[in-house]
Amino acid sequence: MSAYGTSRHHPPSSFATSASVALFRRLAWEGTVPLEIRVDPKELPANSDRGLECYYIQAPRVSYLPLLMPELRRFLMDVVFDDAAARILKEEDWWFESEEGALLKWHWPIGLIYDNHAISASARTSSAASISTGTGTAPELQITPLKLILHLASPPTEKLLLPPSAEACKQAFMGQLKEADFIRWGNTKRMTGLRKAEQDGIWEGIREHNFDDYWRVASKIVPTTIPATRPSSPPPSSSASAHARPPSSDPQNAQDRDGAYNVRSVPVRLYLPDGPVIQDLAPPIMEDGTPNTLTRYLSTHLPLLFLSQGPTPDLAFPLVQGIILPPETEMAWLGACMAGADGWVNVCVGLLQ
Repeated sequence: MSAYGTSRHHPPSSFATSASVALFRRLAWEGTVPLEIRVDPKELPANSDRGLECYYIQAPRVSYLPLLMPELRRFLMDVVFDDAAARILKEEDWWFESEEGALLKWHWPIGLIYDNHAISASARTSSAASISTGTGTAPELQITPLKLILHLASPPTEKLLLPPSAEACKQAFMGQLKEADFIRWGNTKRMTGLRKAEQDGIWEGIREHNFDDYWRVASKIVPTTIPATRPSSPPPSSSASAHARPPSSDPQNAQDRDGAYNVRSVPVRLYLPDGPVIQDLAPPIMEDGTPNTLTRYLSTHLPLLFLSQGPTPDLAFPLVQGIILPPETEMAWLGACMAGADGWVNVCVGLLQ
């Protein structure tokens, strides 16, 4: 999957086959973004090779910055630093900021960091070209490396909240999985029901970037994707909901109950350029029994930017996993096929020029 897609596609409206679902999940998983990582020149140890302190990598969207540290360290030790520097530098003191000086949220997936930076940068400039998307114009965001500055000492712990280590990142990741589990089902039984080996295994799938290992466990907590029927009304939100019932012996009923259209809400967050993060419930089915769509959700929460109900074109566009999505995309499909590895659908909102 390319970093950005801007062509018009027919929105997915149903889960036709399990193969198509697996394909979209695989494409989202295999997506990468280009990074340019440069060591802060003021912090380079003596005798470092100052012509090679820049490292380029196509980083997996689903990965995290702390997981890049071992590969980055090997490069720096082999090419840039001498033996004396290698002995005194401590990887746990390393931290990142953007070229503009913004402290990076290391607990965000790398793909989200890239997309959020892209929409923020496009909002600050007017150089992006525009193309037609059928409902207005959207910028053709340039696929350029995200330039990061690597600092080798003095991490601002008061701003990072937690140390930028792989173990702390794992704990943050597991917390996001549990929160997404609660948003979907009204409880965390699926997550807490996993054995410790399974919980460790889902993180190892991220660390090793192994699609099969990750989904071997993730398939136990995310919605099934081929419900037999769409419910005619939203799932009940009370504790007596179908999601709290014991498993049925009828496989068809079990599939319906755990289907993407039967979750209480799709875990979704909206990211505005240089702005706040908006999180609210996103039921897959509306009160009138019709599927909830991305345009409905956006026009409800950002009515000044998304004016799909009127004659005026939208003033913004949604970006998910680097793809500018059709407005008719159903929220249930997004939650089942385009969520990040932590279970969340991260929608970055870019502004039109």
